[in-house]
Amino acid sequence: MDYDYLIHNHFDDLTKSERKVADYILEKGKDIIYATLTDVKSATHVGDATIIRFCQKLGFNGFSDFKIEIAKEDYTVSQKNEPADEVDNRASDLSNVIISTAKLMDRSRLDAAVKMMSKAETIYIFGVGGSGQIAESLAAILLRDGVQSQPVRDPHFQAQLASLMKPGALVIGFSLTGRTKDTFDSLTIAKDNGAKIIAVTNYENTPIAKLSDVVLQTSVNEFLNGGSVAGRISQLYICDLLAKGYEAMNNVDAATIRANVLRSIIGKSID
Repeated sequence: MDYDYLIHNHFDDLTKSERKVADYILEKGKDIIYATLTDVKSATHVGDATIIRFCQKLGFNGFSDFKIEIAKEDYTVSQKNEPADEVDNRASDLSNVIISTAKLMDRSRLDAAVKMMSKAETIYIFGVGGSGQIAESLAAILLRDGVQSQPVRDPHFQAQLASLMKPGALVIGFSLTGRTKDTFDSLTIAKDNGAKIIAVTNYENTPIAKLSDVVLQTSVNEFLNGGSVAGRISQLYICDLLAKGYEAMNNVDAATIRANVLRSIIGKSID
């Protein structure tokens, strides 16, 4: 059932305060799935209990359950509207992700991020889940440019390392939502100890983005499709931009470095 129909169908049963929530959600449309409870409270001037009661009157356990159902509805519709040829469709989607990420890229921010990498005494890369895998990928990419960095996926290890950081350290944090609590907590500790922070995330108005010195935006909707190929492609594209930017800014002899790296591992190939 469409969520807007559901709201209208129960509108007469809502209190005055609950109707404020209903009006706000109808105004926001499907973008409400990216809003937090705090966002709704701030916009409607009601309390947590009012928002939860509103969701329960519509048949949901709470606000998160309500958002998931909206995302599910939107995802189902989009899947039905996709072209029949899955091969061409996926290729087009992934190409569009790179194009949309490129359009969001602020060149001055990218340059600032590369300068921070160039000046850093130590570089750490934080991420959990799928973003943790991207952290490891960036470390591998940078190694081919002669840059040693430490990717860290475990939140406890992140916190321990962050607590020992000093000015001169740089942390690159990956989080598509910008709200990953483990990553935010670790970056906060690092920031408090004088480290510089680069955030790679979808949204600028999020806790991780606000904490960071430089924000590089990815471009993919991930609410119901966390860890998707599209999300990783967007992140990896930024990883490549950072590496190429570092090469250019520091006149890196990439060919020589990569040849040396290749010599170290070529014996591991099977003839």
